[in-house]
Amino acid sequence: MSAHVVPLVRIQTEDFDTSAEVARLTRGRHDVGAVVTFIGLCRDEGGRLSALELEHYPAMAEAEIARIAAEAMERWPLSGISVIHRYGRLAPGDNIVLVVTASTHRHAAFDAASFLMDYLKSRAPFWKKEHPKDGSDGGWVDAREDDEIAARRWEHS
Repeated sequence: MSAHVVPLVRIQTEDFDTSAEVARLTRGRHDVGAVVTFIGLCRDEGGRLSALELEHYPAMAEAEIARIAAEAMERWPLSGISVIHRYGRLAPGDNIVLVVTASTHRHAAFDAASFLMDYLKSRAPFWKKEHPKDGSDGGWVDAREDDEIAARRWEHS
């Protein structure tokens, strides 16, 4: 358990600076032995998309991400967590989400980052709308079964 560490959670339209976020978690710390970063990017879906639009209800999304981060802090001995999720209209190649986990040892940092991403994909309340290059209405993206299966692996571990 890492009760003394408060996870950072931000939901924003602006891009993030991964190096700055890692530095924020490690600056002046001598107990951190491992930092894992994960960056989710907007895909072009085989050249079909011009943009992906993410919407959310701020209070609900922030509360759920904070709950997921707190659960990660309970499960692993972490020195820090940062979760930054973007919303708005994003172009292929744009950053969507950043997860940074810090711990004394690498296994906790890797496992916590993987847990956070599996739960963010399946539990964080974001709605995604595709904007195809051909100008048609791409519609809202349904939840993926493989994201739910990935999250379930943490239920008994």
